[in-house]
Amino acid sequence: MKIYTKTGDKGETGLYGGKRVRKDNLRVQAYGEIDETNAAIGIARSYIIEGSSGSREILNFIDSVLETVQNKLFSVGATLAGTDDPNYLVKDSDLEYLERCIDHMDEQVQPIKAFILPYGTDLCARLHLARTVARRAERSIVALSAQETVDPNILAYANRLSDFLFTLARFANKAQGIPDTLWKKDFMPTIMPQSQTKLDAKQQQEIHSHVEGKQNGAKIVAALNGKNGTP
Repeated sequence: MKIYTKTGDKGETGLYGGKRVRKDNLRVQAYGEIDETNAAIGIARSYIIEGSSGSREILNFIDSVLETVQNKLFSVGATLAGTDDPNYLVKDSDLEYLERCIDHMDEQVQPIKAFILPYGTDLCARLHLARTVARRAERSIVALSAQETVDPNILAYANRLSDFLFTLARFANKAQGIPDTLWKKDFMPTIMPQSQTKLDAKQQQEIHSHVEGKQNGAKIVAALNGKNGTP
C-alpha cells in the first residue's frame, strides 16, 4: 500500500465515515494539533532515551506516563476525526490518571510562589514546548465545540494535559537537580561594559571573512544559473 493516495491533492481530507471536508476545517485543525502535541511529546521522550542525566527512577516514571498519554492522544484524535467507536472515548479514568500524576509530582517539587520561566534542562524545555502546543490544541477544540458537538471529556482532557505537562516539566528539572527559574518582573538587561562593545582586530577580520564568503557563494550560485555577476 502506497503512502500517498492523491485524494487530498485538492485540499480536502476524509473524516471517519467517509465525509470529505477542507483541510482547514476546524475539526481537522483540532485533531491535527493533537497530533502535533503527540509529536512534541515524542521529542521530549527521545531525550530520555538518549541518556539524559539525573535520577533514572524519576526519568523512567516520566517516560512511562508520557507513553500512556501518547497512546491516549491517538484515541482523542480519532474521536475528533469522527469515529464513534467507544474504545476511543476519553473516560473519567483517563482524567483521573492525569490528576493522580499531577498530584504525585506536585508533592515532590517546591510550591509555586511566583511565575516561572519555561527554562531548565533540555528535557524540561521540551516538555514546556509540548505544553504550549497542547494549549494551542485545546483552543482549537474549544473553537470546534462552539460549532459542533464535542465530548466534554475531550475538552477536560485537553485542559488537564497542559497542567500535566507543566508539572512534568518542573519534575524533570528536579530529576536533574536544576531549580525552577523564577520570572523577575523588574528584570533589567545586562549592560555590556564599553570596553567589550568594541571589536578587536581578529573579530573584525572574522566578520569580513564571513561577508566575503557570502559574496563569493552568491557569485558561484549565479555562475551555476548561467548569470554574470552577483544576483
